[in-house]
Amino acid sequence: MSRDARWKALLDLLVERGRLDVEEAAAELEVSAATIRRDLDQLAAQQMLVRTRGGAVVHGVSYELPLRYKTARNASEKQRIAGAVADLLAPGEAVGLTGGTTTTEVARALAVRGDLTSGTPALTVVTNALNIANELAVRPQFKIVLTGGVARPQSYELIGPLADGVLSQITLDVAVLGVVALDVTHGAAAHDEAEAAINRLLCERAERVIVAADSSKLGRRAFARICAVDTVDTLVTDAAADPELVRGFEEAGLRVLTV
Repeated sequence: MSRDARWKALLDLLVERGRLDVEEAAAELEVSAATIRRDLDQLAAQQMLVRTRGGAVVHGVSYELPLRYKTARNASEKQRIAGAVADLLAPGEAVGLTGGTTTTEVARALAVRGDLTSGTPALTVVTNALNIANELAVRPQFKIVLTGGVARPQSYELIGPLADGVLSQITLDVAVLGVVALDVTHGAAAHDEAEAAINRLLCERAERVIVAADSSKLGRRAFARICAVDTVDTLVTDAAADPELVRGFEEAGLRVLTV
């Protein structure tokens, strides 16, 4: 197992359990305890975990993995969600995409839609996510508008007043939000307040708002609020979503699609 694969496996286990023991992790990954100790020390140096005697723990409720380590989590669910979101978007629309693993999959689903292979433009995509702009910029039928701002390494998103300046000058047909938490009472939220502020502005500039979130994000709270739940028109999630949570969102006025 390569170091990168080992690190990803360790971080996935840590997110799932909240705590890791060196000996247990070594047995599960079939490597030596010394290798696991070295890996945990290096991950701690990058502030991805907190080292403890005999293992490691997450940073706390605000714990956030960099995007490159989150990509494979709930991958099939995210791809199904992305396909359903892409189907809700019409040719010629101006679409805002926030950063995140699920919205990245939305961009990929849009890129292969047969009815979006031509147009002037086939779709206008406004995003503050560097990786999404990079993937779609090679599609000449898409008009890609990238906000300014300072790059946030964890999510590849541009944040700050430079991004505000661009978004305040445009209007969107739809904004597609990737969130870390969505709750009926507390609304949609992100870990980072600057990221949440850009996402909030995207919502304000859009006619309608779609949240693309796998079921693990529902009923949760996070540090920085993006918008109230009544700002959201449609929630697209996976079929594992708790029926009680789905009912609560529907009673709050959201259209909920489970895939």
